[in-house]
Amino acid sequence: MKRVVITGAGTINALGQTVAETYAAMKEGRCGIGPLEMTDVDRLAIKIGGQVKGFEAEGRFNRQQIALYDRFTQFALVAAREAIAQSGLEFSGELAAKSGVVLGTSGGGMQTLDENYRSVYEEGKNRVHPFVVPKLMNNAAASHISMEFNLKGPSFTVATACASSNHAMSQAFQLVRTGMAPVMISGGTESMLCFGGIKAWEGLRVMSKDACRPFSANRNGMVQGEGAGVFVFEDYDHAKARGAEILAEVIGFAMTSDASDIVMPSKQGAARAISGALADAKINAEEVGYINAHGTGTAANDKTECAAVADVFGPHADNLMISSTKSMHGHLIGGTGAVELLACIMALREGVIAPTISYDEPDPECALDVVPNEARDADVTVALSNAFAFGGLNAVLALRKI
Repeated sequence: MKRVVITGAGTINALGQTVAETYAAMKEGRCGIGPLEMTDVDRLAIKIGGQVKGFEAEGRFNRQQIALYDRFTQFALVAAREAIAQSGLEFSGELAAKSGVVLGTSGGGMQTLDENYRSVYEEGKNRVHPFVVPKLMNNAAASHISMEFNLKGPSFTVATACASSNHAMSQAFQLVRTGMAPVMISGGTESMLCFGGIKAWEGLRVMSKDACRPFSANRNGMVQGEGAGVFVFEDYDHAKARGAEILAEVIGFAMTSDASDIVMPSKQGAARAISGALADAKINAEEVGYINAHGTGTAANDKTECAAVADVFGPHADNLMISSTKSMHGHLIGGTGAVELLACIMALREGVIAPTISYDEPDPECALDVVPNEARDADVTVALSNAFAFGGLNAVLALRKI
């Protein structure tokens, strides 16, 4: 089995339009959640989100591309460009033939769906643009990355709700680890902050109207965000041979299914995913210093996740730092695990733990060190990234400093 490292990272989200901007915001504990700017926002009960403000597609894509790219695809390409530029890779010959893309998304081209439903049902139009299907399909972002960067190996999209990014990155990790691909571009992207996207989530009654407060006793729900995170997963020997800068090593992953309820999480399912990632990485629980939690700000998720961590880590749970950056950038649904992986890399490389902001009141059922409100300097060797999705689908990644 080959060692797998990350040699490039890119992002666009409510905290920043680059990795550097995102790290700066996480270190400051800055909140990217604010009033939504969209059509018919007055008809929504939920009027806040982690929206990417000031994004100008015209400065990044030509007219023909904008006509073909939904917002979720635009985000993915922006993040991929940053990640691949940092890696220093150029794909040609055998490297291009064997390297690929695997991305996570849940809603896919939700903006395109929303615009065209409005056009047909509200405005009464009888025709839609010929590019509607190519724009809205879930694999659009992965396909356009493969085309822009000449990636001719395994390329596909994973859709597992809120765990999509972690599942996608797990597959990229496995493809490189087994030698099927020397390099995989992976992560996730999402843009569901449109009228139809928010209105659908309102029906679940899990959304907060004012703030995301994971693990705080006065939390009142999740807040949606949008954006993308993309990484270059590379064979360690390949990276070393070309003198690449290594951001972190991916050392393990695990996936489980609760097989119990479509929306309510299971402690046992989450715990099996966490312990499975430790086993796959061949590390002891005591080696983990930081966990980027799924931490949605709903009572069901927060309490279940804390209970699962306590079960797996036992007494060491009291020594762990566990934070939810969703409190800052919102819940990106299928793209969330990718943006959150940045917090793990920041912890390993820069020794800074991103905080859980908007934390007001301790919850005895979440009695862990949730790094409340302020970032913290700490020496961390191993970090975990948790993702637990509707449908009972769990995916956990383990990373190590290198």
